Amino acid sequence: MKKNFDKDFQSRHIGPQADELQSMFDLLGVASLDELIDQTVPAAIRRKDPLQLPEAMSEHEYLRWIKDVAGKNRVLTSYLGQGYNGTVTPSVIRRNIFENPGWYTQYTPYQAEISQGRLEALLNYQTMIIDLTGMEVANASLLDEGTAAGEAMAMFHSLAARETNGTPKNKFLVSGKVLAQTIEVVKSRALPLGIEIVVGDHERLMIDASFFGALLQYPAQDGGVIDYSGFIGRVHEAGGLVAVAADLLSLALLKPPGEFGADVVIGNSQRFGVPMGFGGPHAGYFATRNEHIRVMPGRLIGVSIDAHGRRAYRMTLQTREQHIRREKATSNICTAQALLAVMAGMYAVYHGPAGIKRIASRVHGLTRALEAELQSLGYRQTNSAYFDSLNVEVKSSDDVIRRAAKAGYNLRKIDGTHVGVSLDETAGTSDVQNVVNVFAAAAGKNPRDMDFVKYSDSADGLPGNFRRTSPYLTHPVFNTHHSETEMMRYIKRLENRDLSLMHAMIPLGSCTMKLNAATELLPVSWPEFGGLHPFVPADQTEGYRQIFRELEEALCEITGFAATSLQPNSGAQGEFTGLMVIRAYHQDHGSKNRNIALIPASAHGTNPASAVMAGMRVVVVQCDDMGNIDIVDLESKAGQHRDSLAALMVTYPSTYGIFEERIRDICAIVHKHGGLVYMDGANLNAQVGLTSPALIGADVCHINLHKTFAIPHGGGGPGMGPICVTKELAPYLPGHHVTGLGGAKAIPAVSSAPWGSASILLISYAYIKMLGAEGLTEATRMAILNANYLKVKLERHYPALYQGKNGRVGHEFILTLKPFKAAGIEVEDVAKRLMDYSFHAPTVSFPVAGALMIEPTESEPRRELDRFVEAMVSIRKEIQEVVDGKADKDDNLLKNAPHTAIEAMADSWSHPYSREQALFPVADLRDNKFWVPVGRINNTYGDRNIMCSCPPVEMYAEESK
Repeated sequence: MKKNFDKDFQSRHIGPQADELQSMFDLLGVASLDELIDQTVPAAIRRKDPLQLPEAMSEHEYLRWIKDVAGKNRVLTSYLGQGYNGTVTPSVIRRNIFENPGWYTQYTPYQAEISQGRLEALLNYQTMIIDLTGMEVANASLLDEGTAAGEAMAMFHSLAARETNGTPKNKFLVSGKVLAQTIEVVKSRALPLGIEIVVGDHERLMIDASFFGALLQYPAQDGGVIDYSGFIGRVHEAGGLVAVAADLLSLALLKPPGEFGADVVIGNSQRFGVPMGFGGPHAGYFATRNEHIRVMPGRLIGVSIDAHGRRAYRMTLQTREQHIRREKATSNICTAQALLAVMAGMYAVYHGPAGIKRIASRVHGLTRALEAELQSLGYRQTNSAYFDSLNVEVKSSDDVIRRAAKAGYNLRKIDGTHVGVSLDETAGTSDVQNVVNVFAAAAGKNPRDMDFVKYSDSADGLPGNFRRTSPYLTHPVFNTHHSETEMMRYIKRLENRDLSLMHAMIPLGSCTMKLNAATELLPVSWPEFGGLHPFVPADQTEGYRQIFRELEEALCEITGFAATSLQPNSGAQGEFTGLMVIRAYHQDHGSKNRNIALIPASAHGTNPASAVMAGMRVVVVQCDDMGNIDIVDLESKAGQHRDSLAALMVTYPSTYGIFEERIRDICAIVHKHGGLVYMDGANLNAQVGLTSPALIGADVCHINLHKTFAIPHGGGGPGMGPICVTKELAPYLPGHHVTGLGGAKAIPAVSSAPWGSASILLISYAYIKMLGAEGLTEATRMAILNANYLKVKLERHYPALYQGKNGRVGHEFILTLKPFKAAGIEVEDVAKRLMDYSFHAPTVSFPVAGALMIEPTESEPRRELDRFVEAMVSIRKEIQEVVDGKADKDDNLLKNAPHTAIEAMADSWSHPYSREQALFPVADLRDNKFWVPVGRINNTYGDRNIMCSCPPVEMYAEESK
């Protein structure tokens, strides 16, 4: 292992140290790491040359470098609107959530008992969205406003199909007043589903029975506030449904869409304290009526009870998850922005209803003052009603915009004679005066000093029929934590109810919960990166563009491909994008009938869901007893569908954690029959520097940057899913109409912002810069070493299901719990018992039911690996006591896990085992114990008694008795 202490981020990132390696090799029966890799990765697909990347930087050197790059961005004050606004992130939220690994290193809350803090925070977010939109139920976030609009359309289309027995209405009306980027993303989603998008004036277009729905913007993209109630009524009369994309802050003053007939309300919660970040990450929101709760896309947090009858939170209606529905899925569950939803919800908790209204009123008041001054200068403003955006008629928009930029402000060019100005929370009276001065200079007039006082009562600025009269944020959680002391303690209390990488390894197979280094994350908070609007002129973003260019080049080198798109803002979105690129390629080459996606039975659940979303028909390919793709079955099905074969979706190493020896043969079979090979990049952490998707024969792959390249999972998002493609597919990479990104053959945008969640690309950029070619390769090798080390230690106690021809596994492996089922022990029991040992469970029952898929990553030190082994061996002994009849089959350590402190401190203890056995089964726990806040959660109760907003006060009072 490299030991250059001037540039030694590598040894900080990789867990096992040099003096520990020999004993690990001895256990595995190899002389060196090279020998282990030779036994694991097939020689036929090994790279011949090392990665060609710049030399690794030290952490200090990198921070100096990235500061210089940041300085190439010019951060002007942007009043561009269009779904992105300046905002003030309260310092207590920035420091204690956004910059806190206790929050950003959590995993998706599939193990609810040790995710209670973020589940409560997400429930707050859902309640906030429900209250502000006037709807009945909201999910726990989507990727952005554009994809939320696409999900609304897809949901309406699915509902129409049910009503018409599979022959749905086919038209979807999109008002020309909808944000341009949203229209493009909706078109992208509509394309493979055969939906006809009709864009135009919603008042003039005729709505008839051929339309299944419509999308509106409130306020409109030009800032105007429009009364949509009559139009919505006409859509409903025609049998359609209506989605309204609404600005969240405006709903503090404006009548919410739920009160004028909307069936779905979608949007972006960015301006609730989340930096613009040149486009993301931000939490899109989605709210609807209770009648649609079971078809609503995304994750839904609900209230249930634990084994002791105490209130507990969990993901509700999890049967909607794509890994259960697979090819029957109509949306993809891996599309959340949990960390950003937590931030937005906490913004509402901190400010409360009065604070939110005060912020909205101030923004609106300043906008009224600006309008009055512009009118005094002779300008005409065309919006009769507005919240924060003016549409100003000018002689030359280019002249005004040029003058504004010189003064430090970005204004929006609507057309040659109209300029848009969208104020935000950061605007002050001096900013408004400066903008007035710009317009005055353009008109050749002298501005006057403004009088802001008479505009402070913003209610006077809205027509009565638009004013909100209903209350919002009435729950105590939004009316309690308004001092920083209270807020800090509330955030910390919730953080303490979650297990994160701060506490222990999270050995989730397929999910790669590795170190998210502080140096990688620091620049994300810098204003040079966080303060940019995604639609600012290109000359203000030279720093970002350098990062994009170098990151694309590095990802192409790592994957062996020719081109990259950084736009997809989740792994699932990357899957969809890759398949849409394949679809576009086939259509451009005269093969419009190619719509069959071959997907192995072992595939990630997101694969078939994404294929369906991309308009493909899924055909499952079987796997053999060793977990390899059944070549005979593949050949048969590829031949059977040779005229309609679009793609094979394959994960490598396989989802079973092994490097399939015949992967090149598999790719060749698909190519022979006219299809292309899509590689799921979930397991790229076992490839980097050793092999590549191009070497195995793939044509496109998506990359989970939040797995292999160290972006934190953030409790279930953010993530990024760029795709890399061959030169033949490069022309079809997604474009972006607003910014002019992409060529003539580009597919439409797949996310609202041109480079997706741009600010977190900094993390993967830093990871590559500080590890360099040698460090990236060594990280891969050590991930394989750690996995094989655990596998050898644990297979003595639990059967290992799959392994390569030399008995080796890739970076993950599967242990089965099925032999213990006869004794009544389920895999869930082991997962819950691990919580008592202060561990998050490995991946449960995927890809094999009744099994655990374990991935230690390269970042975990040997001591932590051994601590996990100790826990698993101890649990195995507890299982054996049940098997031997020494422990009660129903009342035992596993069936009752996890054990809470409240239960342990109770006056009575009725179990046949001791409190010590329950709470401190191994010595280390006496000094290092994560106390699980709730007992095992009753999932059935939660699904039968659905409550997806903050519980009523009476429930808290009842629990305190």
